[in-house]
Amino acid sequence: MKILTPATSANLGPGFDTLGLAIKLYNEVVITKQNFRSVCINGEGSDKIGLKKNNTFILIFNEILSQLTGEQMEFRFNFTNNIPFSRGLGSSSSVIVAAIASAYHMAGFKVDKSVVLNKALKYESHIDNISPAVWGGFTTNLVHNGAVYTQRAQLGDELRAVVVIPDKPMSTKQSRNKLPKSYNMIDTVNNVSHASYLTACFLKKDYSSLKIACIDKMHEDYRMPLLPELYDVRKIAYENGSLMSTLSGSGSTFFNLVYRDDAKKIADVLKQSFPNFRVEIYEFDNNGFEIVQS
Repeated sequence: MKILTPATSANLGPGFDTLGLAIKLYNEVVITKQNFRSVCINGEGSDKIGLKKNNTFILIFNEILSQLTGEQMEFRFNFTNNIPFSRGLGSSSSVIVAAIASAYHMAGFKVDKSVVLNKALKYESHIDNISPAVWGGFTTNLVHNGAVYTQRAQLGDELRAVVVIPDKPMSTKQSRNKLPKSYNMIDTVNNVSHASYLTACFLKKDYSSLKIACIDKMHEDYRMPLLPELYDVRKIAYENGSLMSTLSGSGSTFFNLVYRDDAKKIADVLKQSFPNFRVEIYEFDNNGFEIVQS
């Protein structure tokens, strides 16, 4: 079997741990049953020998498969990792979601996306990353009594993501340690109001209001000083027509939502301004993970 799982951009301005969307940048895993385990890694992590011995995908896959079948089986795993590690594009969520969905498929069970999403909570608490990896599109999410609830909007073909990927990773743990232990009422209300408004903008496809809607007071200004060039990324992106410019996940990638016709111009300006950073244009994914070969 072969499974594709999209990259995600989460937090989305004021949508801390709540809002996310999926991008057409995919990790791919091909799994073949055989008499002994073998692992091949291409792309991100191919130079890390430890990933073959201590691989999160394989650990979760085997755990779920054993729960479903009561058996221990061996497979060949061929990974093609296109999502950068530790850059705020949901590489960990992609691994978790793909492992769970693959285990269900290889065990002969129907792959129910709601089941995959709720199973993923055991391994990843950040629903703003796992939900768009499962459903695709733009998602707003909450957890109630241990279950994930999601509302979703399609992202139109008139839109593109222009992502600026710095040459430095940003550890989620290190980044989260920069956050305050508590917030004042003004900042809390700011994020509730802006996240609500931003969600309405996506649901109504009112993209012209996203710049105002994505103002954050909870995490960006605590995290971005770790890589202060990101303030200039946002400034230049807005000056050249970006609809929304925000830290992706916990960083270090900066995500820009733009109109398709403006994407190349904005990307070119950002490349010229930040020659050491990688700048890419992606379409949006509206499907989430997909098993493309049984």
